Amino acid sequence: MTPKQANFFSVLVSRLAANGHEALVTTRHYREVEQLLQMRGTKATVIGRHGGADLPTKLTESSKRITELTEFIGHRAPDLSISCCSPEAARVAYGLRIPHYAICDSPHAEAVCRLTLPLSRKLFTPRAIPKTAWKRYGFGSSDIVQYNALDPVVWIREYARPLDSAETLRIAREKPVILLRPEEEYASYLRTATAKKSIIGQLARPLSGLDAQVLVLPRYEKQVEMLTRELAGVASVLPYVIDAIALYSRCSVFVGAGGTMSAEAALMGVPTISCYPSHPTYVDKFLFKSKLAERVLSVDRAVARVRRFLLDPELGIRQKKKAEHLVAKMGDPLRVIMAHLDL
Repeated sequence: MTPKQANFFSVLVSRLAANGHEALVTTRHYREVEQLLQMRGTKATVIGRHGGADLPTKLTESSKRITELTEFIGHRAPDLSISCCSPEAARVAYGLRIPHYAICDSPHAEAVCRLTLPLSRKLFTPRAIPKTAWKRYGFGSSDIVQYNALDPVVWIREYARPLDSAETLRIAREKPVILLRPEEEYASYLRTATAKKSIIGQLARPLSGLDAQVLVLPRYEKQVEMLTRELAGVASVLPYVIDAIALYSRCSVFVGAGGTMSAEAALMGVPTISCYPSHPTYVDKFLFKSKLAERVLSVDRAVARVRRFLLDPELGIRQKKKAEHLVAKMGDPLRVIMAHLDL
């Protein structure tokens, strides 16, 4: 359902196949997800589409997807279903008496958690998130399986590589790169009273005054169009989906208003600034405590922090060593997950 899940499940599908299991993969029509699955060589059947930001449309598209998934899955009789808290997958599995397993590192995503966890047999989640965070969803401690890692280590270990020449056509080698990632503006968890608009849109212009290349990686077609128009001559807005895991190898600084890419960049040792426009998540707090990322909500302070990283490359070198040390101590989430599936 999201780019993160395309990366996570591509590795899981390969691991299942290597162990003699057959995986039936479905996805929804979603620009980044479909293109990432193609990059990873993962075949998936597209069923339904993303509902966008409008609540009635979200509900309508979810209902349509449940119907279409039921028709697609009904006669295939899989042994189990596993998703990163997909409401449609959980509902269809429950209705067809197929055991559903959930993978989630986002207890703050209340809508999807309420719609999936009560219908799931087990929850797989990082140890950085306390079991008490899941209590409000009626999930007992005995049904929560934790692993000593953050989710991105799964695909970082599998896909980390240098950016090749075909992907660097718009990136000059002689200048440092500042990568910006807007927030997940369509997500239900950012429609709350406490959520605000991030500073990403305001950052590009002052950052363009530094001796660096400013790249913006939007999420949706509308973001591409809007940011391309607003930031013309200021920043390079990438109009295509790119393998961010490879792109980090060219980044001097990452500034993100979301969760997954901030965690990816931080775990790969890229100096990371989070301007997530709501309360910090448990994963954010883990990264802040580990000194792999920092939270900055002011434009002036963010620009000052980026400037410092650019002027002192030693900071980036130390950051990378710190990240490598932490990641080396992390376990294999997929090993834990597969050991607890009824296969």
